[in-house]
Order: sequence, then C-alpha cells, then structure tokens
Amino acid sequence: MSTLAIAILAAGQSTRMKSRHSKMLHPLAGRPLITYPLRLAEALNPAHLLLVLGHLAREIQAVLGPTYRYVLQDPQLGTGHAVQQVRPLLEGRCDELLVLYGDTPLLRLETVQEMLRRHRETGATVTLLSAVLADPRGYGRVIRDGYGRVQAVVEEADAGPEERAVPEVSSGILLFQAGWLWQHLAQLPLSPRGEYYLPALIGQAVSEGATVLAHPAPDPEEILGINDRVQLAQAEAILRRRIAERAMRNGVTLVDPSSTYIDDTVELGQDTVIRPNTHLLGQTRIGEECTIGPNCILVDTTVGARCRILASVLEGAILEDEVDVGPFAHLRRGAYLCRGVHIGNFGEIKNARLGPGVKMGHFAYIGDAEIGEETNIGAGTITCNYDTRRRKNRTRVGRRVFIGSDTMLVAPVEVGDEAVTGAGSVVTRDIPPRTIAYGVPARVRGTTESVER
Repeated sequence: MSTLAIAILAAGQSTRMKSRHSKMLHPLAGRPLITYPLRLAEALNPAHLLLVLGHLAREIQAVLGPTYRYVLQDPQLGTGHAVQQVRPLLEGRCDELLVLYGDTPLLRLETVQEMLRRHRETGATVTLLSAVLADPRGYGRVIRDGYGRVQAVVEEADAGPEERAVPEVSSGILLFQAGWLWQHLAQLPLSPRGEYYLPALIGQAVSEGATVLAHPAPDPEEILGINDRVQLAQAEAILRRRIAERAMRNGVTLVDPSSTYIDDTVELGQDTVIRPNTHLLGQTRIGEECTIGPNCILVDTTVGARCRILASVLEGAILEDEVDVGPFAHLRRGAYLCRGVHIGNFGEIKNARLGPGVKMGHFAYIGDAEIGEETNIGAGTITCNYDTRRRKNRTRVGRRVFIGSDTMLVAPVEVGDEAVTGAGSVVTRDIPPRTIAYGVPARVRGTTESVER
C-alpha cells in the first residue's frame, strides 16, 4: 500500500480579491474557503497532511488552530518553490505526493479517489487533474498525441492557434511519485516572472519517457479556482445547488431551491419542508417534519421535530418539538422554547426559557427570564431587565400564570404559580402564587380561587 502525503498550497497574496484578509478565510456556504480542500484531504486519510502558508499566515492559523501541520513559504516564489518547502518534512516518508490548492473548493472526493486509483494502477510518474471546458481561456492546455498520451501542458501565453483550440485544460492539481519528484524538484527552471512552477515538471517527465496521465474531472466546475469575488460568487452558487440537491435526495422538500440558502454546515431532518426565501445558516439543526418559511432566517439554531416557523429571525435559539413561531418573531441568543410553545407575531425572546405549552401571542418582549409551563403572556408584555447600573436582572414567572396585556415586569421580580396580573400593571414586587395583582405599581388585590380561568 502506497504511503500518501498531501500538500495544500495556500501561500499566495490573492491581490485580485482586493481584501485586507486572507482569501483562504473568505466565507463560502458557511465555511472558510480553505476548509473545503482540507476536508477533502482528510477524507483521503493521508499519512501526512501539510498546509503551506505565506501571506497572512498567522490569520489563517488563528482560525484553523493547532490541528494542522503548517509550513511557511517566505518569500512566495511559485508552486514549485512551495513544494520545495515541504521536502525536508516528507522526503523518505511517503511514496506519493498529492498537491492541492487552498482556493479550489469544488473538487469532489470521488474524483480524487479515481485519480489516485488510475495513478497507482498504471504506475504513472505524474498524474494531473484536467477538465474539458467549453471556454478554456486562461488555462494551460493539455496536449496529447494520436494515442491519447500526454505530451505537454502548454500555458496559454505560449500556445499557438492549434493549441489554443484544445478544450482540455490542466487544473494544476498534481499527483507525483515522491521519489521521482524529489530528484527533479531542484531542476525546475526559473520562469520569466521569477517563480518556479510545478507544472514544468510534466515536460521533464515526458522527455524522460515516464508515464504522465491526465485524469479528466467528470464535471468541469470541480476545477474552478477562486481568484476574485466574482469567482467566489460563482462557487457559492454551485455549492448551494449541490447542498440543495443533497437535501432533497435525503428527503427534504425545497419548494423553490433557487431562493433557498442553506449553508454547508446545516443539518435537515426527513420530511421537513423549506419554503422560499429562507436562509439556514451556521450550525443550524432542524428536525423531522418541520415547516420553515417562507421568509425565515435561522442562524446557529436547533429546531426539534414537527415545528413551524413563519417569516421570523432566530439566532442561537433552541426549540424543542412542536413549537410554533411567527410570523415576524425574533428569537435571540439564549432563547429556549420547550415543547408546544407558541410565539406569535412581533414577539421577541432573548436569554429566556419558556416552559412547555407557554403561549405568547403577539407584541411582547421576554428577556433574561424563566417562564413556567402553560403560562399565557398577554400582548404588550415586557420584562424590564436592564437597570440603571447596566445590570441584567432575571424575571421568574411560575406555572399556569396569566400575564395581562401591557404588563411591565420590572426585574428582579417573581410571579408565583397560577397568579394573574391585570392589564397595564407595572410589577415591581414579587406576586405570591394564586393571587391577582394590578395597578401602577401593581399590588395584590385578591386570590384566583373565585376567578374562572
């Protein structure tokens, strides 16, 4: 069994992105760009995986953390020079070296696995990943002889009319027999731009009579590299299409995939329906048989089974099963809705837990609070949780409480089980269980024993 090493080249300055930040960290369908080739490389289970960094290396390392082995390329003198930096760490430790790029996020695992299989089966010295493009402009052309054998890769600037007409192009992704590579790496010529280009080794291998393969990617979009924000948007559209297709094949209904935006990090349960203009972002998890949308934004939110969310924004919220939200609700970080909770139009919840069966029909704000099961929150209710000392205080409301419309709960305050507040009350003191309180400020006026709930 051959020992595989993978080097991911991610050292370039990416000037065409016109950004203060590394191109490798620009978001693509919910993940930094660099994570796509990294995940592919990890799936191949190599004996060694090295990430070659240069421009803004510390920024990339700060995001990816200490999990990976980093190699610094400074100065950046081309792809051949980048591979020279990994040689001291890999020479004598691997049989094959696969060179990937940090800005090529659309490559499928199956394509690389087949490329590896053919490389090993034929005993090739070098295998390159190619693609057949309707418009090959800007790429080096793969030149074959009459028997289909690779003879050269000719850069477009050096190509004649017949060579420019060739539709098969090189992606720059290369697989080498490592021993041959280390022997020839130092022989790379310096280009007119003052850099060492790894594809120049293809011509060297052909001149020696070595076997050079070009493995065409089954889908040309796989080799798309990201050089500017236009290409970043193109890759985003392709990835979102793939994500949508994967979701639908796994039992999720997307009413209009073209107007549905799902990050690569999102998980969706079977028989869930996603309606148009819905954005599912970050670490969002949605259970089975839910209906989400239209016009929803969910970020880092966990949704149980059989929930319904309509035209609402949820950020960092947790919903148990059979929760009903919206339209026009806003659940902020720390919102926890237990089973069967209903939040109607223009309700806002932040850092609060609503117990099973709580009903908050409309126009209310609950923040830094604990609401007991089967409590009803009337329209216009507000928890006044932020005091003049800039502290957040908590409100506690018991079970089966009836909070009247326009009640102000001035925290810290507690309302006991089965208590009632009258409309327009300003609650500044604790209300005992099974009592009725109203007024400004609210005072206990009686018990609930004689009141028909």
